Amino acid sequence: MNGDHDDQKPLHRSVLLAETLGFLAPSRGGLFVDGTLGLGGHSEAILTNSPNARVLGFDRDRAALALASERLARFGERFRAVHANFSDLPQVFEELELSPVAGVLVDLGVSSLQLDDAQRGFSFRFDAPLDMRLDGGGADETAAELLARLPEAEIARLIFVYGEERRSRPIARRIVARREAGRPVQTTKELADLVFGVIRPTRRDAIHPATRTFQALRIAVNGELASLETFIPAALERLAPDGRFVAISFHSLEDRIVKHALRRYAGQCECPPRLPICVCGARQTVEILTRRPVTPEAAESADNPRARSAKLRACRRL
Repeated sequence: MNGDHDDQKPLHRSVLLAETLGFLAPSRGGLFVDGTLGLGGHSEAILTNSPNARVLGFDRDRAALALASERLARFGERFRAVHANFSDLPQVFEELELSPVAGVLVDLGVSSLQLDDAQRGFSFRFDAPLDMRLDGGGADETAAELLARLPEAEIARLIFVYGEERRSRPIARRIVARREAGRPVQTTKELADLVFGVIRPTRRDAIHPATRTFQALRIAVNGELASLETFIPAALERLAPDGRFVAISFHSLEDRIVKHALRRYAGQCECPPRLPICVCGARQTVEILTRRPVTPEAAESADNPRARSAKLRACRRL
């Protein structure tokens, strides 16, 4: 979840900003790719840090692109926005005839802008159509349409795998029961109430019972994990020597993908020990800069609760 702003301050400072700049080292100059532009907080810091830095910002959300472009207009031709998924990086680079880059940043998940828009259907704080599309429309299925189409076993699998929700089967059972009764789940409140009926919170619960189910559907609707798995190799292979890659994730599934990809490109074979040859594709082309993920200091987490689960991993191209 990108933490560019909070409810009161639309341009709230970005999550792990100082740490991001430290690893990216934009003072070297060159072209930097912001794979998840959001409201442009990280890009603004990169451009401000060095007059020789340029940024190409990707985002699927046209509303976010418009706001970020307005925010970064003062940098002129040093900033360029692209309406695309970050997984489209190879095609964009080919179309724009771009050379290897000095750095790549990706700040994963849903931005505060999207969570706080009642009509987008990302949050159970508002009663709204169950949409969850990061691009705000287009040809992709909404979360409601997904739940209306998938069989019970597949709904349960998505909620278990993407949401890490242990009660995924009874949740899926109730979703399908509603559908078969002619009352398919169509709004955020309907889904939240349904999950609440399955999972009764206790005093020890730190999150709303529906949090994991909402996360799972958002990931499924937008193909987020598949996009990330496509993006990381493409980004690492387009780094110039000494180019930096920084990824900020907000849940374990994203972090696991980043961690294993960086290990593979650092030459750490992850094949079963009994295999006679490496088949995982490990080859040393990068140096990992973060032995452990970097997390926010207590002061940042207190100032911005949405930053609490953030984990940053970084590497350098050899």
